[in-house]
Amino acid sequence: MATAKRTRRAAGKPRVARAAPGGLARRAVEAAMRLAAAKGWRQVTLGTVARECRVPLAALYGVYASRAAILAGFARMIDGQVLAAGAVEPDAGSARDRLFEVMMRRFEALAPYREAIASIAGDAARDPLPLVCLAGTLRRSMAWMLEAAGISSAGPRGMLKAKGLALVHVAVIRVWLNDTTKDLAPTMAALDRALKFVEPIAETLFGRRRGGRSPKAA
Repeated sequence: MATAKRTRRAAGKPRVARAAPGGLARRAVEAAMRLAAAKGWRQVTLGTVARECRVPLAALYGVYASRAAILAGFARMIDGQVLAAGAVEPDAGSARDRLFEVMMRRFEALAPYREAIASIAGDAARDPLPLVCLAGTLRRSMAWMLEAAGISSAGPRGMLKAKGLALVHVAVIRVWLNDTTKDLAPTMAALDRALKFVEPIAETLFGRRRGGRSPKAA
């Protein structure tokens, strides 16, 4: 497969589902993302989110106790949208091919929030602590992405796979944030390169053994 020319399967490609808005938890996440896109993440406070949702602070506290909790809720919302599209068929190529498909679904789900994510990422450059606190959330999200690709996330091996995929996600999202192409070709090329890069470094990410033999189950 050519790295720069990687394309996704056109036939039968599942669309990323958009869950219907509902509930204060979802409304608060959407409000925080709107505010981050419009004013910058540094200007987003629990108070401004509560006002945007037109609820008292006590009501917001009942679902999210911090800004980091809102970001964790956003991650879960994106997870749900990707998973709603269904698992990739086990015979749909190699483990790397399946991960490529699932991760591209994730970037598609993130697309409506690109400006907000750019603001959050920019703020993290000045104050990385909130995102450091969310490392566990990202790892759990990547564990679910592994499962969607038909790769086990169980046990110590699963934890290493999730950590490796989290590194891939962080590396590729930097490209995705500046990718304005309709077909996301730069993002796909970056994702393909990142998956290929981690494959020989972390054999467990793709369930391979030394010598190129694959175990019975990914």
